[in-house]
Amino acid sequence: MPTYLLVHGAWHSGECWERVVPLLTAAGHRVYAPSLTGHGEKAGLLGPDVGLDTHVADVVGLIKDEDLTDVVLVGHSYAGLVVSWAANEVPDRVGHLVYLDAMVPEHGETAADIQPVTRDLIDRALASDSGWRVPPLPEMPPPYGLFGVTEAADLAWLRTMLYDQSVRTFQQPVRLDDPAVRTIPRTHIHCLANVPEGVVRRPVPATERVWELPTGHDCMITMPAGLAGLLLKLG
Repeated sequence: MPTYLLVHGAWHSGECWERVVPLLTAAGHRVYAPSLTGHGEKAGLLGPDVGLDTHVADVVGLIKDEDLTDVVLVGHSYAGLVVSWAANEVPDRVGHLVYLDAMVPEHGETAADIQPVTRDLIDRALASDSGWRVPPLPEMPPPYGLFGVTEAADLAWLRTMLYDQSVRTFQQPVRLDDPAVRTIPRTHIHCLANVPEGVVRRPVPATERVWELPTGHDCMITMPAGLAGLLLKLG
């Protein structure tokens, strides 16, 4: 059976998958949901040198250390960049790429190339006292909430797992120079509810599958059973 490797997006930690992991393991799958460097239990490692390449190394290192194969590699939001580059490094170990409301890059692109609104975050970080810290996005008025989360209990939980991000993660270009990465099947899961103004979603090629969830961006928090049900279709 395939192994699921769930990679969180910017500012989050691996804890955000807590409601999804048991649903996948109950179906008999091995599941990994690590926190990337600078987040969760690795928050103390955050620094200006932490970049996209650091997060790619986190994922590739886990795959190699655990000798994982036939991996369903899921990237949420910013982690679309992470899983793309990671798959480029170990394409023979990845059985499926899942872009979960995620940035979908081409070779040489940065987060700002894919989501122009990211440029403002970069500029603010560079002009800040630290010169490199990008704090989590602020909560927006209803119906947008915080990353699409609006329920009070869910918001309280989400706030406990948000951390600053290094600006270098948004500045570094993705490397997709191995033709083998293009042969990995892809599925895109789009969250349709309350998409903030300025967020751009690229057209998906007709050869790639698209599924939809009627919820906000952090669907692993707001609709874990629906998300797990879709992911299990790939296993």
